[in-house]
Amino acid sequence: MSYDRTLASVETYFDKTATRTWERLTSDAPVSRIRETVRAGREGMRAQILSRLPRDLTGARVLDAGCGAGQMTAELAARGADVVAVDISPSLVKIAQDRLPFPLKIRVSFHSGDMLADSLGHFDHVVAMDSLIYYTRGDIARALATLAARTSGRIVFTVAPRTPLLMAMWRVGQVFPRADRSPTMVPHAPAALARALRDTGAPGTLSALDRISVGFYISQAMELSS
Repeated sequence: MSYDRTLASVETYFDKTATRTWERLTSDAPVSRIRETVRAGREGMRAQILSRLPRDLTGARVLDAGCGAGQMTAELAARGADVVAVDISPSLVKIAQDRLPFPLKIRVSFHSGDMLADSLGHFDHVVAMDSLIYYTRGDIARALATLAARTSGRIVFTVAPRTPLLMAMWRVGQVFPRADRSPTMVPHAPAALARALRDTGAPGTLSALDRISVGFYISQAMELSS
């Protein structure tokens, strides 16, 4: 599936099918035990991504690529960053806007649309938590190259790792597609992603960070640095 087709699939899922689910998951509302593990895993991954950026981001322009309901956005703004928060789902962007405390609103510019859009400008850092997990190796490499050309500092992002469990889930998803479920995550190995990125000619070093695995949440953090 091409980048544009995957993007459309992700938009349909998060903006039409699963908005209320993600609104609840990213709040303090009670959820099922399975979703509790996803919530805990996402909290752990968000903390790891933030740990790769300076504690004081005053004056830094940071792209929150795939901001969702805005948890990462709020923490970046609290560190003093001027945040460009973008998500393919207008519904999730509205939730993020409504949740953001007033003192932080002046630091955030919200957008709905493609996180790779040239119109978003240049950045000191980029974070992309679980927003590239549905794309092919080539699409991720091209996305990173696009962002790297407009970023002076770190790009910290996540991919779905090639674990036996996720590979099994991926194969089942190929055999039994269903219109109302989440787009299928595409597992990747860090070394293969690094090779694909080199093939684009993009500068910088791609490094694997820690993997977060909590119940039904499994995600690999990575960093592209100059």
